[in-house]
Amino acid sequence: MSEFIEITPTHYAGFVIVVLGLLALDLGVFHRQAYEIRYREALGWTAFWLVLALGFAGVVQAFRPRGEAIEFVTGYVIELSLSMDNIFVIALIFAYFRVPLAQQHRVLFWGILGALVMRGVMIGLGAALIKQFHWLLYVMGGFLLFTGVRMLFVDQDGVHPERNPFIRLARKFFPVSQEFDGQHFVTRLDGRLALTPLALVLVMVETTDLLFAVDSLPAIFAVTQNTFIVFTSNIFAILGLRSLYVVLAGAIGYFRLLKIGLSVVLIFIGVKMLLVIWEVILPAGLSLGVVVTLISLSIGASIWEARRKRAQQSGGVDSNPVPPA
Repeated sequence: MSEFIEITPTHYAGFVIVVLGLLALDLGVFHRQAYEIRYREALGWTAFWLVLALGFAGVVQAFRPRGEAIEFVTGYVIELSLSMDNIFVIALIFAYFRVPLAQQHRVLFWGILGALVMRGVMIGLGAALIKQFHWLLYVMGGFLLFTGVRMLFVDQDGVHPERNPFIRLARKFFPVSQEFDGQHFVTRLDGRLALTPLALVLVMVETTDLLFAVDSLPAIFAVTQNTFIVFTSNIFAILGLRSLYVVLAGAIGYFRLLKIGLSVVLIFIGVKMLLVIWEVILPAGLSLGVVVTLISLSIGASIWEARRKRAQQSGGVDSNPVPPA
């Protein structure tokens, strides 16, 4: 095409309206009643969000300058990959609070809705700051390099709600019931409104996403400073997080080496940002290929290692790692 569509606030508004419509359809129609989402259903939803994201990339390819579609896919893959580490932390949170399986989708839904708002604000602020102070890109590159190296050598020490300042504030200003009240975040306790444990779980999920966003957003700004591409790739990755959680949470033991792959991805992106200081700019296609290769190798190695250990423990008989449908 000789002419391309210029991105305006109308396109942002239209994109947000479509996303909110899809979320309303999700909660209001498909998941109006709380129930345990099975593996096969979650796999179907994961495929749906993936196809939708790739379809959007096709639209970008058709109506925007060459290269933006690759930037979108690269940002989407990076955010989705880093979200996998977030998924395992969420699984620990659910296990710690003993959240019933039927209530987990609702927490993820509202957690993701909150994440959309937080990411939108953070992306807007980040884009404005980078436009005003371009040297912040190099600071982000150094931060990603440090974060990647730290991830290689520092293990997570579990979930500690008592250390979360937002949890402490919630307990300080609101009574908290000891029992769940279905899918409600608020209940009655001795005649007063009180938070349920589900509300505390939601606070934990939101603050966890905020911490992960500090790592993931600089990584996407390393790919492109096009705010629309950063925003849309981030949103699409977050939308698929709920179903991806169900697909992966039951197979956490099969992704023990994924952290190494994510660490190397962050190191690569950090180096890529710092190379710009010496006017060395890596092509978007090369960045995408490196990220996909690193993630694929770490996932493949994780599955191979998990199967090898299980085969040793069972006397050489391997079992199917995929959760039953």
